[in-house]
Amino acid sequence: MEFAAGGRLEIRITPSDVGKRVSVRRLSDSGTERGTFTDTVGVLTSWDKGVLLITRRTGESVRIPEASLVAGKVVPAAPARRRGPAADFAELAPVMARAWPPVESEPLGQWTLRAAVVAAPADEGASDGTAGGRRTGFTRRANSVLPLGDPGMPLDAALARVRTWYGERGLPAYIQTATGAESTQERLCAALEERGWRREVTAEVRVAALAPVADRDAGDVVVARAFDEAWLRRYNRSARPGPEVRAVLGGGPSVWFASVPSAGRVPAAIGRCVVDGRWAGFMAVEVDPAYRRQGLATAVMAALARRALDEGASAAWLQVEEDNGGARALYEGMGFALHHLYHHFRAPGSGT
Repeated sequence: MEFAAGGRLEIRITPSDVGKRVSVRRLSDSGTERGTFTDTVGVLTSWDKGVLLITRRTGESVRIPEASLVAGKVVPAAPARRRGPAADFAELAPVMARAWPPVESEPLGQWTLRAAVVAAPADEGASDGTAGGRRTGFTRRANSVLPLGDPGMPLDAALARVRTWYGERGLPAYIQTATGAESTQERLCAALEERGWRREVTAEVRVAALAPVADRDAGDVVVARAFDEAWLRRYNRSARPGPEVRAVLGGGPSVWFASVPSAGRVPAAIGRCVVDGRWAGFMAVEVDPAYRRQGLATAVMAALARRALDEGASAAWLQVEEDNGGARALYEGMGFALHHLYHHFRAPGSGT
């Protein structure tokens, strides 16, 4: 916190600092005569009618009465190199989007509406366990809005268009947002929450230097340009992958698939890598439970990293849901550091 001459705390933020990363200290009413101090760091997303709204790195919004402030200042974002290869969100976000392409997309200003619709047979449930005959989407990433800029119209009009577009496809309306890095979308997150959109899933985006990943033991991993039926049987995101699933998995600038053979018909482990300029993105790294704790996930990533190095990549990224403690520990051990978080917000009353 900032101290004035004489050691007094100062409030050095104003409503003109909305959109900036700030650190504030407020006096909390703890029921005692003196109360307690609470510190909050995040993006100042609004300052209206005597209340500050600060969105933390995790996407959580905190409302703070102006009258409770005792100190505050604008603070810079953490240096990018502390989180791995130097990169801002504006560079990394399009790379991640190209690595998991939708089947159908449509621009809305600088937003992109994305869909990869899967139709379940009338007598069976969909691949994600929904009721028979219901249309669903293959992953939220491929069935959500990517809002990288201005939608070209007022926000409420844009959200109405989003709901209509996904409703026409029988899908719930989702918007993918990011927090926790420079130029991420804390203000959009706050605006969605104010309008009743609900945050359903949060995932971490982690980055690392690519060469150390490639230096690890690759074992007997087989790498190919295309996946086969055995690879798909190990992939657990879709029980009966149709053309939409195959299109998403096979799409991207330069795609590689890895498998670890086993004694059975299904690989012991698999992985997918998409090379895009200096970046190599790792996805669909899965290991048969019977073969876990044998280093197969690391071997799969090492084999894929070597192919990416051959194509000129130097940096790596991946996504992991924040509640997947085992995967997070694995990736941290491989040198992947947190870059930012992304969230999927669902429209109120959208789908069932």
